[in-house]
Parts: sequence; C-alpha cells; structure tokens
Amino acid sequence: MFSFTSQGNILITCHKWLSPALLQEVQALGFTNSTAFTTGVRLQGSLRDCIRLNVHLRSASQVLFELHDFICNHPDDIYETLVRFPWENFLLPDTYFSVTAQVSHPSINNNLFPALRVKDAWVDRCRKLSGKRPNTGSALEGAVIHLYWKEDKATVFMDTSGASLGRHGYRKIPGRAPMLEALAAAVLLSTRWDKTIPFINPMCGSGTLAIEAALLASNQPPGLFRNRYGFQFIKGYSADWYNEIIAQCTAEIKRDSLPKIIASDISTEAIKNARINAAAAGVEHLIQFETADFAATTLPEPPGVILFNPEYGERLGETAALEKIYARMGDFLKNHCQGYTGYVFTGNLELAKHIHLKPARRIPFYNATIDCRLLEYEMYAGTRRPAPKEQ
Repeated sequence: MFSFTSQGNILITCHKWLSPALLQEVQALGFTNSTAFTTGVRLQGSLRDCIRLNVHLRSASQVLFELHDFICNHPDDIYETLVRFPWENFLLPDTYFSVTAQVSHPSINNNLFPALRVKDAWVDRCRKLSGKRPNTGSALEGAVIHLYWKEDKATVFMDTSGASLGRHGYRKIPGRAPMLEALAAAVLLSTRWDKTIPFINPMCGSGTLAIEAALLASNQPPGLFRNRYGFQFIKGYSADWYNEIIAQCTAEIKRDSLPKIIASDISTEAIKNARINAAAAGVEHLIQFETADFAATTLPEPPGVILFNPEYGERLGETAALEKIYARMGDFLKNHCQGYTGYVFTGNLELAKHIHLKPARRIPFYNATIDCRLLEYEMYAGTRRPAPKEQ
C-alpha cells in the first residue's frame, strides 16, 4: 500500500529560466539530490516532502509526484493503461478531482481529449470497484492528476499543488504590467542581495519586488498566504503534517534586525496600490514607500542593492521617451550609487544600451512571452554626489 512517506520522483515546474533560482531554493531546504532543467527541478522524495515544498517555494509553479510512466502512441493507450492503474491507493471514491495535460504528439491537437481519457480511466475503475462515480470537473479545487505525454512516452503525476504556486496570494491590485510573484522572487534570488543590506526598488509599480524582498528578509514563505493545495485531497493525507509545517514557518519569522527596504514611484496611484498589496502581505511596516522620481529616491549608506524594473516598450510607453529614462538610470547609477550593486530588469536590450554601462552579468528570464535580462552593474565605492534637482 502506498503511503505519504514512500519515496518517488518529484518534478517541480516553473516558468522558463526560473529554474536556477528554484534549484537554489530546493537545495536550501535540504534536497541536495536535485537537478535543474530549463523549466523545473527533479528530485527524489515523498508526498510528505511535497507538502513542505509547496509551502516554502517562491519561484515554483507546480509540485508533481510521479505515479506511473508508460509507452503511449495513441489516446486509447492512455485509457487502456490507466484503467488498470491502482488509483484507489491515492484517491477515495467520493474525492472531487480534475485532470490537466501537457501533450506533444502528432495525433493530438487539443490537450482536452487526452485529459478526458485519463478521467475516464479512473471513473470507470472507481465504478467497477466501489459502485460510485467520482465527481470531476475543470476547477482545480480538489485532487489534481497531471498527464505529460511527449512522443511515445507518457507520465502521470499527482499535482500536489493544484492552483499554481506562481501567484502568492497577497496581491490585491496588480497595477499596470505586473510582474508575476514567482518571477519577482526568482529575480531577487538571482541578485547578490544577502537580505541583510538595504534593498532599493525605484519605479516600484504595484510593489511586487519590494514585497517579495520584505518576505524574503523576514523569512516568510508564500505558503502562509494560502491554505488549499492538491495534496490535501490525496488518500492518506493528515492535516497534522501541514499544520506542523505552518507552525514552524510562523515561529521562524524574523522580526528584528531587518534591512532597510525602500520602494519609490513617481505615480501617487502606484504607491497607493503598492501599500495596499504590502498590507495584504503583512509587510507594509517593513517597506519605506516614497512618491518620487527615481533620482530622488532615498539611498541609505552602502553597501546595498538597487533594482530597477522599468517599462520596456513592448506593452507600455514610447521608445523615444524610454530611451531618455534608460539614459537617466545609467547616469543615476554611475553618479549616485557608488558602493551599491545595481540591477535593471528589462525586456528590451536595445533600450538597455542607453544605460551606457557595461553589465557584469546578464541573467536570462522570461516575463510572460517576453525574453528579458537582469543586468547587473557593479558600482564601485566613492564619493556620492547629490542627486540633481528635476527641472
């Protein structure tokens, strides 16, 4: 009989190029037998390990526990294989479940049909064994089965997350062109910020980067904002395991000796929204919000990290106007941020040329479908000049 402590393959998915940050998180949790690929991390563990991973991970999308893999050349192979699979070891007859699928096969042009074959397999098996028909639907509100089928190999997983982990659950007002919380966390984990020195976020928008920085510095995992996961609907689950992890996370929150975190934006409305989001995350008191042009943002004594996430012309703003903003960012970094490590996250490398500074690192990311870079600039210590007044 399978149990929550039985070992198996775990696949943690993420958005493209977030896997280096995700691997860093996974290894920090003690899973040293893990390997990264472009859109995820593989490791060995148990369903109980999946509970811990779901609560702690900031840059992940789904935590999948492998159940069975098989050769598959036709949708009928899915049904014929999975109707014989012992789903009753993982699901109770009255458990609501849904099926998701990711398929790349010449016989398939719609993922819904393979997902339907998975659903039919468990429904028919359950009817035969118990006389009951389990309730099923598209909403990820109960147990979730995931099918991955590429070429002639298919694998079925229990999706222990359910709804994506990429949205951390605190953001009330997204603002214009918001950054996904998982992406913001991965960007922060990719910088040289050690969570003890000041973190400055000009052009903060809805505040996601500053909020994620405050959560990191205070050691608050995203699982504290959520109480519903796919693992809670798997047979054999005990709420005691989950409650123990939440209690430990709560006890380990840091409340003293936290770094200065400053978020500024020239828009009064943006700062208002960022405050609302920060309050929802419980970290408003950890962030100093300022309504100001980025050049007037308060800069504590170095060392520190300053991170810009400007518009990059794909969705907002005109290129000519943005060229001037990027040039001003470069001047500001060069002339007023000595002793800081500077970062610019952008999806427009042509605009980035107007910064007129040579990046020490170019870290690849995707923001939705936009190919982006996190550019790192080492601003060597020197005498800081006062910021010029705006004309």
